Amino acid sequence: MFRTRTCGELTLENTEEHVTLSGWVQRVRNMGGMTFVDLRDRYGLTQLVFNMEDQPDLCTKARKLGREYVIQAKGNVKERDNKNPEMYTGAIEIIVDEMNILSTSEVPPFIIDDETDGGEELRMRYRYLDLRRNPLKDALMLRHEMTRATREYFDSKDFTEIETPVLIKSTPEGARDFVVPSRNHRGQFYALPQSPQVFKQLLMISGYDRYYQLVKCFRDEDLRADRQPEFTQIDMEMAFVDREDVLNELEGLTKHLFKNVLNVDITEEAFPRLTYQEAIKTYGTDRPDTRFGMHIHEIKDTVGGKGFKVFDQAEYVGGINLPQCASYTRKQLDGLMEFVQKPQIGAKGLVYLKYNTDGTFKSSVDKFFGEEDFKQWVARFNASPGDLLLILAGNTEQTRYALSELRLEMGRQLGLMDKNDYAPLWVIDFPLMEWDGDEQRYAAMHHPFTAPVDEDIHLLEEQPQNVRAKAYDLVINGIEIGGGSIRIHDADIQEKMFQALGFSKEQANEQFGFLLEAFRYGAPPHGGCAFGFDRWVALFNGSDSIRDVIPFPKNNAGRDLMLNTPSKVHQKQLDELHISINKK
Repeated sequence: MFRTRTCGELTLENTEEHVTLSGWVQRVRNMGGMTFVDLRDRYGLTQLVFNMEDQPDLCTKARKLGREYVIQAKGNVKERDNKNPEMYTGAIEIIVDEMNILSTSEVPPFIIDDETDGGEELRMRYRYLDLRRNPLKDALMLRHEMTRATREYFDSKDFTEIETPVLIKSTPEGARDFVVPSRNHRGQFYALPQSPQVFKQLLMISGYDRYYQLVKCFRDEDLRADRQPEFTQIDMEMAFVDREDVLNELEGLTKHLFKNVLNVDITEEAFPRLTYQEAIKTYGTDRPDTRFGMHIHEIKDTVGGKGFKVFDQAEYVGGINLPQCASYTRKQLDGLMEFVQKPQIGAKGLVYLKYNTDGTFKSSVDKFFGEEDFKQWVARFNASPGDLLLILAGNTEQTRYALSELRLEMGRQLGLMDKNDYAPLWVIDFPLMEWDGDEQRYAAMHHPFTAPVDEDIHLLEEQPQNVRAKAYDLVINGIEIGGGSIRIHDADIQEKMFQALGFSKEQANEQFGFLLEAFRYGAPPHGGCAFGFDRWVALFNGSDSIRDVIPFPKNNAGRDLMLNTPSKVHQKQLDELHISINKK
């Protein structure tokens, strides 16, 4: 046997046992007549002891070990003189009487330790080494626990896990598909699924009324910290339900994961609901972090006509109130100006108003506004003496976005984002569709199978921009975990939806004829959701990027640096697929 115990389980109760361990050499310490080796496997670390006086050959052999050598060690468990309370095995050590080198190792390109000297690109190039470090190992163990807890919950609720196809039909609505050429069908292509959406709806029509799946999905889109070209979803669908039925079930899953993975109790009977319009108006975003207040206030109606062109010409003027920050220095205010003017934020400038503790005012626009004006401002912001108002102006959408980013930045700076505090909520009543300037037509805000709110159906033909959707997103601490909707189950309404999206009957039938046909054979009311599993694991892990919780992720350019892919394929493969490359 290569091992009888792991490196993370031995305690004083195992004293005097003769054990066999196998693992990787973490470090070697030569201390005169003694040599100490820390041996590591995924379960933990155990200290090995070699005595030059008792076994000079074995001790000499141990001194020649390098980092990341794979060895087998046999010996007796003894109580340590200098115990390490930070380690589970810190009370014992192994007095080695036999050691075998199973594999040698070159010097690693970075230190395999919790705090490493390797940058992200280097660690992604050697991901198999990075995965040996505790932060990555802990993230994968957390991912495993969340997988287990998810299945445990759905299984207890009589859901059936059903696999759906990976090679499907390309439907160019939404993000770009990854397409797969067919060798047997010249000039034709499969697509990798962006979501199992149509299949889970077909499963509802088939009578499998409670479906779920932990499923791999693919989207060929621009990347950022919370996106990858391939990702994992918690996918679910239910039949004979309305919105509240689905939300209640998903709240149950959320509470189950928090309790069984983090041991955190989410005590709300039901999560708060915030309409899309309320979220945008109050927080500037449809994924608000509600762990702190600092709401956005619109003041365009109170600041116009004073000769300050920035406000007079702006479509939107709004701001946030920083409690008890009127003492901010010029340097601090300049720092906030630099923040909002970053290209990714997009504001042209920032106006401040200090509401001093003595009741006086100091502003960057004193020359245009007086005390009575400022009294109106602080009343609108519900400000108190000692507060600081930060105000932006410009295009409505851009300015709200900039204010939302400024609000989050101030939440971080002021320590208002407790990582141990969780604030889940539902954002509901999204617009059913939005205008696509490039395509010069309306596009589905979620997907074309989302049901409109019943009382808005009559607006589909004449006022599609005013139709609300039976859609919902789960947001936790400003992170969009995922979303879903009640689906259209009526063929006539689905056809009206396609018409509003600019589909001809021929186009609708070409892309989704199978679904429209299925609706004619008895479709139950149904709805569901897809949660971003990687985002959820990252949230629980306290990670800013989902790359930290995915075993083998792609970088920001969509490349796997370890495999060096995407890469070219042999000309023979291209010929078999009837594909030629335009080398321009």
